[in-house]
Amino acid sequence: MTIAPEQRTAAAPSAASLSTAGWTDARLIMALEEVVEVELNRHLKVAKEWMPHEYVPWSLGRDFDGVLGGEAWSLEQSKVTPLGRIALVVNLLTEDNLPSYHHEIATMFGREGAWGTWVHRWTAEEGRHGIAIRDYLLATRAVDPVELERARMTHMAEGFESDNAHSMLHSVAYVAFQELATRISHRNTGHFSGDPICDQLLAKIANDENLHMVFYRNLLKAALEIAPDQAMRAVADVVIDFRMPGHGMPGFERSAAQLAIGGVYNLRIHHDDVLQPVLRHLKVMEIGGLGPAGLQAQQELGVFLDALDAQATKFDERQAALLARRAANAAKK
Repeated sequence: MTIAPEQRTAAAPSAASLSTAGWTDARLIMALEEVVEVELNRHLKVAKEWMPHEYVPWSLGRDFDGVLGGEAWSLEQSKVTPLGRIALVVNLLTEDNLPSYHHEIATMFGREGAWGTWVHRWTAEEGRHGIAIRDYLLATRAVDPVELERARMTHMAEGFESDNAHSMLHSVAYVAFQELATRISHRNTGHFSGDPICDQLLAKIANDENLHMVFYRNLLKAALEIAPDQAMRAVADVVIDFRMPGHGMPGFERSAAQLAIGGVYNLRIHHDDVLQPVLRHLKVMEIGGLGPAGLQAQQELGVFLDALDAQATKFDERQAALLARRAANAAKK
């Protein structure tokens, strides 16, 4: 018995007919419906329920100044490290744009059948991430609540428009990498936060993100099997032009630079821990039998990865030199 709702009423066309007619987004969505159903049922079996409120130290909370006349926020009230504070705000503001993300994927994948069930399940699971992080930040007074709310309003008022809304395959390829990038960002943020409670909370969130990555990665694998040339082009485009979904938030570039230097997320991590694991699992560079378009995309991807690895090596050297100078300056004080 399937956990997903009934399939769409229209019969899915055969691979042969699709090959003749061309892989449009609508046809790909229909062709991959069974894969989505299998992956959805697998996800629901392995995903474990957890309660965000259990990971928030409510006993540390107290009234802020304002309507309730509590205590104003000040920096010394926070136990979180400066690097952890920056990362937590970036991660939270990224999660805050969930309504826009839901709109994007619901518009792309639809609200019917297994696709629709997944869209809503994914949104429900993602929703608790922002709730839990914000509750933690406010209860522990880790950040200025006024600045945080203003940043949220500014970021959400700008909305979000996916770089990959033009193509179903590009959208699937993007989230396969982006979910892993988000998992690593959350996990490293917890490690650098300086607070074991925060680390524990972000470990739970990172586990959700990992399960989401597996879903999309497996879906991308199926796409590479049925439409290898188009899927290869999508993978190459997404990897080459990859941007994190929070790129439009206020001060993102400055925050990203600080997180890169601090080791939360940088070129080396992106290359080694995000791109390569997904590409190796899918054996993207080993796929044979591609047509001219697919082969060109595969070659472009290989060239880009080599260049990115070289850029990451240069970054590693600059990062090491900068951290050494900071350590030397600190030792003099």
